[in-house]
Amino acid sequence: MPKLNSTLIGLVKKILFYLILIAIWELAYKIGVDWLRLWKPYIFPSPIAVFTTLWSLIIDGTMSIAVLASAKRIFLGYMLSITIGIFVGLAIVRFKYLDENVSPLILGLQTLPSICWLPFSILWYGLNESAIIFVITIGSTFAVSIAIESGMKNINPLFVRAAKTMGAKGFSLYWNVIIPASLPSIISGLKQGWSFAWRALMAGEMISATKGLGQVLMVGRDLADISQVMAIMIVIVILGVAVDKLIFGRMEINIRQKWGLDKA
Repeated sequence: MPKLNSTLIGLVKKILFYLILIAIWELAYKIGVDWLRLWKPYIFPSPIAVFTTLWSLIIDGTMSIAVLASAKRIFLGYMLSITIGIFVGLAIVRFKYLDENVSPLILGLQTLPSICWLPFSILWYGLNESAIIFVITIGSTFAVSIAIESGMKNINPLFVRAAKTMGAKGFSLYWNVIIPASLPSIISGLKQGWSFAWRALMAGEMISATKGLGQVLMVGRDLADISQVMAIMIVIVILGVAVDKLIFGRMEINIRQKWGLDKA
């Protein structure tokens, strides 16, 4: 019962926090549009206008089609980026030559915005799904690689020494000691890679997609419908928070409990 009560209290606090944010948003709209007339309604819409637009997108099916299309693309692109990123990260940690030469290059490539890869993707793949998935993959891979590298390099050296004294070496050392010890950093890198994947997805969909959240956002921009733009932004934020809480958050909690860093 105490745990249930604390959960309900936490939920109420979160709801109140977001209600306060919406109230501040509405107050800013009233002051800027109705009272002082500092800007037009189409420049800064009210919460009611945004949620009305969001509801209409849900009712006519536009939102469900867009979410499913975007979810398919980001799933494929993100899975590819994880696979490639883990392979590259492990190779950098394993081979000193790659660490000295490839590691700085990856760090430099990570600073490039995903939209910089769009011309290449269009030239190589054309205006199709493959081009968007390529941008997602390339936009997220480097973040995963850097997380793998950083996590494995920064584990406590005592773990490795203790494992070696007990006979662990080679693959066994990596699988049973180095990788488990670096999981907290790796999961943080996966979360960062997920955020980069979303940015890359939006960049790709706003250029070449026929359906998806980015395409709906671009339609709102072309029609000067800022309410639709903000509605899509809210959906993207909600999806990002949901994935973080349901997947990455649970993974972090389980690992912290396993390592004795959190209460079970």
